[in-house]
Amino acid sequence: ILKTLNSWFWWENIWMPINCTWADFVDRDGLVFPKPHQLYAAIPYAFVLLIIRFFSERYIAIPLAKALGIKNVRRVKPQPNPVLESYFRECSRHPSQSEIQGLAKKCNCTVHLVEKWFRRRRNLEIPTVLRKFQEAFWRFSFYLTSSIVGFIFLYDKPWFYDIWQTWVGYPFQTLLPSQYWYYMAEIGFYVSLLFTLGIDTKRKASGFTFIFFCPSQDFMAHVVHHLAAIGLMSGSWCGNYVRLGTLVIFVHDTADFWLEAAKMFNYARWEKTCNILFIIFSIAFFITRIILFPFWILRATLYLPTYYSTTPVIAYFLFNGMLLILQGLHLYWGYLIFKILKRFVFLK
Repeated sequence: ILKTLNSWFWWENIWMPINCTWADFVDRDGLVFPKPHQLYAAIPYAFVLLIIRFFSERYIAIPLAKALGIKNVRRVKPQPNPVLESYFRECSRHPSQSEIQGLAKKCNCTVHLVEKWFRRRRNLEIPTVLRKFQEAFWRFSFYLTSSIVGFIFLYDKPWFYDIWQTWVGYPFQTLLPSQYWYYMAEIGFYVSLLFTLGIDTKRKASGFTFIFFCPSQDFMAHVVHHLAAIGLMSGSWCGNYVRLGTLVIFVHDTADFWLEAAKMFNYARWEKTCNILFIIFSIAFFITRIILFPFWILRATLYLPTYYSTTPVIAYFLFNGMLLILQGLHLYWGYLIFKILKRFVFLK
């Protein structure tokens, strides 16, 4: 069964133009092609990024937070109680008064002690401002570095200025070392975020605060987002859509580090700086996600391929379907950002 599924998954008609096979993607005559097995390298790179994150959060983010006036608040841990801990995890974090009375009898203690235990236990689940600052600092550092490195990798490439060049010579476009490292770093970053989902800050938000404080609503939203990002990048790697893939990565990262910077100063209560950074983020978001992405990237993926092939492969519909969904999210997020700016301008 696995062998059959594997053959279906790697069927040439899914990934590449007609009359092309996987045998054509063997390195030759100076041409180097991306290979699916190279994606496994993203896993050790993810662990390298986790090590870098650990040291940067501890030895850079914490001193920076203290310099900005953020204090490390130590919360009091409740006394170990297996009965209350089990109820907290499996039943409710906010028990009713009758449930508290039943738990007090079961534990042979007062109602006041049970209420205090649950209050302290809930407080442990709330991340400290310092912890949220550390996470924002790490994301800011990665997105800023990725944006700078991405620009260095792309500024001298013809497809950075002429989108038609993304399809010239396809699918026999050689893989550049810069493209390899750019992809591996990005995929490794999202793999590392999957590894730390259990310890990263769990946030929930709604309404106009949704984007500013949390781009994903809950744990599963993070999982779906990270898996979708990894799947989209991995699929474009296997189909040798690397030129377009690097452009998609660059367009997204150039706005994200402004948001993380705004969050960092928001945690430090530097209101004016936070507002300025958020306005810059909003401008960058609308330019990259609402203008460049649909009229530059999607034009290259939806419209330009028809000039090179009259029989689009299955991957054409799969990738464009995901990119269109992504653009739908951009429009939704743009609407929420616009609501923030409207309140900021008219309601101060």
